[in-house]
Amino acid sequence: MCGIAGWVARADAAPVPAALAAMTRAVAHRGPDGEGFHHAETRDGRYRAALGHRRLSIIDLVTGDQPMHDARGRVSVVFNGEIYNFRELRRELEGLGCRFRTSSDTEVLLHGWSAWGERMLERLRGMFAFAIWDADSERLLLARDPFGKKPLFLHERDGRLLFASEIKALLAAPEVPAAVDRRAVWSYLLYRYVPGPDTLFAGIRKLPPGSYGIWADGRLAVTRYFRPYDLGARPEVPLPVDPVGSFLRQLETAVELRMVSDVPYGAFLSGGIDSSAVVALMSRHSPHPVVTFSVGFAERQYSELDHARTIAREFRTDHHELAIRPDDLMAELPGLVAFRDAPVAEPSDIPIYLLARRAARQVKMVLTGEGADELLAGYPKHLFERFAAPYQMLVPSALHRALVEPLVEALPYGFRRAKTAIAACGLTDPRERLPRWFGALSRAERAALVAFPDPGGEAGEATPFAAAAAASALRRVLGFDQASWLPDNLLERGDRMTMAASIEARMPFMDHRLAEFVSALPDRFRVRALTGKWLLRQAMRRVLPPAILTRPKIGFRVPVNEWFRAGMRGYLQDHLLGPQSLTRDYYRPQALRRVFDEHVQGRQNHEKLLWTLLTLELFHRQYALPA
Repeated sequence: MCGIAGWVARADAAPVPAALAAMTRAVAHRGPDGEGFHHAETRDGRYRAALGHRRLSIIDLVTGDQPMHDARGRVSVVFNGEIYNFRELRRELEGLGCRFRTSSDTEVLLHGWSAWGERMLERLRGMFAFAIWDADSERLLLARDPFGKKPLFLHERDGRLLFASEIKALLAAPEVPAAVDRRAVWSYLLYRYVPGPDTLFAGIRKLPPGSYGIWADGRLAVTRYFRPYDLGARPEVPLPVDPVGSFLRQLETAVELRMVSDVPYGAFLSGGIDSSAVVALMSRHSPHPVVTFSVGFAERQYSELDHARTIAREFRTDHHELAIRPDDLMAELPGLVAFRDAPVAEPSDIPIYLLARRAARQVKMVLTGEGADELLAGYPKHLFERFAAPYQMLVPSALHRALVEPLVEALPYGFRRAKTAIAACGLTDPRERLPRWFGALSRAERAALVAFPDPGGEAGEATPFAAAAAASALRRVLGFDQASWLPDNLLERGDRMTMAASIEARMPFMDHRLAEFVSALPDRFRVRALTGKWLLRQAMRRVLPPAILTRPKIGFRVPVNEWFRAGMRGYLQDHLLGPQSLTRDYYRPQALRRVFDEHVQGRQNHEKLLWTLLTLELFHRQYALPA
């Protein structure tokens, strides 16, 4: 796990060589164990290339330094991530005559590129973002893993293409200005994050997940080599004899592969079924007690520490706990906006970071349960999205707006989830409805709040929000989760918050082979009646204590709704309504005041919206960006 940066540019437009060190220093937290640089030039001198690397040593601590070069010094790579099947690929490449000089998974990329070209990407099982400069063909390859667990940002202008693991590294180059893209702000206020490939910075975009770009002769061509399986109709394949047992074996393989490490490792344990499953399966393959880390709050209704202790006792882990308070949020939030280079879209970013910082005292890598809900249908929306079409047939849009919306608006504070479900079911456009399930604004709600006009065209227009028409309602919402919500929000969070603490997070549920297996099963293996994650629950009946399987889902929620009405009320008011607010002019004053007053007075629960606005303000302050 590392940080990478670099460029390819016309010789007359290339950054000065010293800029590469500035870019890599900006992401030193991603790789505190070492750094390296490589500069190259095309044969005719028209273009220059540069590769920079910061290393967090996990595998091959002695010979794994980067940039890494082939034996002739003609192919060079910088790599962020892990290739879990690198030993299998190494054997295959050795059979083709390749000779390896290290025991690193990085060297597999060098030989794989030479042997297979871009087709190599289809063979990789892991999480990755990397850049390969091929001096013979004078091409640069940039690539990201299938689900986008590892980031790669691009800035392309005036004959220069710069790339980096984080935006702050791009901004460290004098050629890259920091300016807000109002079109992206418009989308952020609809989704609570910016759908890729866009970012909130004008001129900076993401290489999409499951994509590679090849630069040659001054041009970058991007190709998509992977799309989430749930974006299409379910393939007609025979069921395994024992689907539950087959799933359990696949998941156990995904866990075991991610335990390959030359440094101490552990696991984040919430006490929910996802992380509990990971810890249980880790305990089968670990020669020592698994080191587990849990976070909780004083508000017991939000804390899962008791459940985490149950799993820790059951599997005899070396268990550690951390409790956080409102003061922790206010102290850490501005710094985490800086780490993320974006608004902190979820309050749970803060406890994840604090837990990662605590874990870093003992380990350099952790396994997590991230992605299980989006693969196996674990949220309420996965149960209720199927009712959207029948609801719209029974309640036409005009009736919904005229009658249902006013009634829903009048529901009191405690009905937040019911209000969200009814509001979402009334939205006919899936690109509006699917984000609405997570408390985002509808377009009408955004228009009522935002004062500046529609800048024209929303960010993320190319993102596949809706699955194929032949797909089921469940597959459509899961397809959205896997194509947008995960890479642009939750996986981005997982990467930034753990790397901010200089540790690596691995996610067995995000194994694309596991996803392929699950996606080929009928919907009933994920949702039955009002039960989500049915397949995982059945598999874990063979592994976990019954109490963990039957308890209600809490989720990794932070009690900001209460904190905004108490300890964080003044902080919130100063940032959104105070004279120093940089974003206040984005909103209609009366609408913003109404949202604030309704929440702090306990009349309505606007925690998600207020959090969205607060962290957008902090983002502007971090970069001194005018609204």
